[in-house]
Amino acid sequence: MNLSISEIKRLAKLSLKGNWGLAIGFTLVIFLFNMILPTIVEMVMSGGFAVWWEQDIPPAGASIASTIISVILIPLSIAVYWFYLALIRKENPEISAAFAVYKDGKLCLKLIWTSILQAIYLFLWSLLLVIPAIIKSFSYSQTFFILRDHPEYKANQAITESKKLMKGYKWKLFVLYLSFIGWAILCVLTLGIGFLWLIPYVTTSLATFYNELIFPRLKEEKVM
Repeated sequence: MNLSISEIKRLAKLSLKGNWGLAIGFTLVIFLFNMILPTIVEMVMSGGFAVWWEQDIPPAGASIASTIISVILIPLSIAVYWFYLALIRKENPEISAAFAVYKDGKLCLKLIWTSILQAIYLFLWSLLLVIPAIIKSFSYSQTFFILRDHPEYKANQAITESKKLMKGYKWKLFVLYLSFIGWAILCVLTLGIGFLWLIPYVTTSLATFYNELIFPRLKEEKVM
């Protein structure tokens, strides 16, 4: 199957039909955890809002605490993609489903390590030039979707599988991202409120990309 970008986005919108309230609520909850929580921790560790607001550089302890919280939240950020994958697969996910990832400590550590490993690889590629790093980011893009369907894979195994399955599909994914630029500009003009709708739309489209184009290739590979 080789769906067009417009078809991928159409399928994404079909999955969101009747689920926009859930998707927007989910986006708000994730935003609060990923953006607000580290800030609150840094604020408290800095000595309160007034001190935090006036300071140019936060104390070392506050920065370390905020960084630790950000690392702990990595599995939650990844579970966001799994939530929308479950949505397009009609598995009726609930907002609490994203937090269920923390029930499996071993999986959480694997997701954190995989994320760090990806960052290291992309940093090393960026030492050559920016363009190779960007291309590699598209090669690695399916890693966490693959770990959703194959949690038994090790970090490098999932990354390698993503690179293999994305051969011939990197440009299509790039164009998919590019197709949302106009919407992103409109969201900025709404002081960011529009992102409550755009983020679910983009993430559902990415999940659709994986489910319709990459996942079938993964299944074929397993059969062979």
